[in-house]
Amino acid sequence: MFKETHTSSKCWGLLVQRLIDMNLSQKSLEMLREMINERTEYRSGPTLVNFFNNLGFNEFYGQGFPSRWVFTDECLKKINGTPKLDECIKRIFTPINFINRLPELDQHLKEFNQYLAFDKWRVSRLGADIVFKPLDKIEIQEGVSLTQEDGFLAREFSNISIEGLGLDGVIVSVLEHRIEEIEKCFSAASPLAVVLLAGSTLEGILLGLATQYPRHFNSANSAPRDAAGKVKMFHDWSLASFIDVSKELSLIQHDTFKFSHSLRDFRNYIHPFEQMSANFRPRESTAKISLQVLKSAIYDLHENIDSLKS
Repeated sequence: MFKETHTSSKCWGLLVQRLIDMNLSQKSLEMLREMINERTEYRSGPTLVNFFNNLGFNEFYGQGFPSRWVFTDECLKKINGTPKLDECIKRIFTPINFINRLPELDQHLKEFNQYLAFDKWRVSRLGADIVFKPLDKIEIQEGVSLTQEDGFLAREFSNISIEGLGLDGVIVSVLEHRIEEIEKCFSAASPLAVVLLAGSTLEGILLGLATQYPRHFNSANSAPRDAAGKVKMFHDWSLASFIDVSKELSLIQHDTFKFSHSLRDFRNYIHPFEQMSANFRPRESTAKISLQVLKSAIYDLHENIDSLKS
């Protein structure tokens, strides 16, 4: 009897979902974009195109492709209020992508529901299923824990020197000077300078490590390759490639990896026209997370560099 009742309730819930399509507010859509682009996993431009094409879009990645933020926002705007939005959310939070990481998935859902509550919706995980529930009223969770971003920013690092990483002495001096400049720019409320300097400094550190340990970096599965399938020379690697390989080599931890891609995206706005087209205006919070990514990466590298020496 219990199984029949449970099944009937579940079927009724699915029927409700078909009759009532979610129409999310701008804030909820922005959080969903963050979940798609960064939080659940980092998705590059080509990966985002493939993701939305699997939802019925007919997009392509090439010259003139907008920023990932703009692209995802435009796609979500088109499917908002349609069954495709439900499908999109289910794909993002599908439990099979979080094997051995279900607590992380549940935390993502908890954060997303803080926004959905104002749209009178809730998304939940029932075992291996992602289900939706319309709410009669706005339900706000009191006393929620810090978001992942808040928790990441709350970490404190007493020393962010790159001495001891085994980099060439000349480049160490240059990079240390850059770190000093970043701190000055942050104190002077110059967020764009912080973003650009932090991104280039992180790239310089990782390039220096790759030069010191070429076998490890070149043999990584995520190492970038040319059209012939040959690993590219280090000077042709992007910051994103260095980040991906560093994560694969366990040089940086998961939270550093996740937020370092945000820094990578911010750094792309070194080009004025890219900044203009995305209407990107860095704020203090942008500078804060960029500086924290750099500090966290240096800390992780000090903790894990010995793994390359064995």
